[in-house]
Amino acid sequence: MQKTIISDTSCLILLQKIGELDLLQRLFHTVFITPEIATEYELPLPKWIIIDSPINKTYQRILEASLDKGESSAIALCLEKTDPLLIIDDLKGRKFAENLGLKITGTLGILILAKRQNLISSVKPVLEKVKKTDFRFSKNLEKKLLKLSGEE
Repeated sequence: MQKTIISDTSCLILLQKIGELDLLQRLFHTVFITPEIATEYELPLPKWIIIDSPINKTYQRILEASLDKGESSAIALCLEKTDPLLIIDDLKGRKFAENLGLKITGTLGILILAKRQNLISSVKPVLEKVKKTDFRFSKNLEKKLLKLSGEE
């Protein structure tokens, strides 16, 4: 398990919308976000979400030339941490993070992990709740997720 879990805004918003934000705490105990992500999230944060800022703002400013402030700050914070896991959904942000050698997952990957750790009994009903939001994913990805969770 990674020592530091850093989440971008989309994961927090989506899990909050479907009533599953506590999965992050149950999986990781503590999750870090940046001040920029806290601003984007706009809702009060539970005590287990800790706000932290990258020390070297240069990384963040460079990334902001291509990514939004939240993604840039999250990636910059990851670059300063030991063995971080970044939860990020935006494809462009994921590619930047991967190219920098960071370990990443997305919100839907969190659902697979929660199922594997018996925190949820089934991924399928949670995916049905996700479909009722503005979060979009392909039928192929849904099939892959169900297969990975042993629910195909």
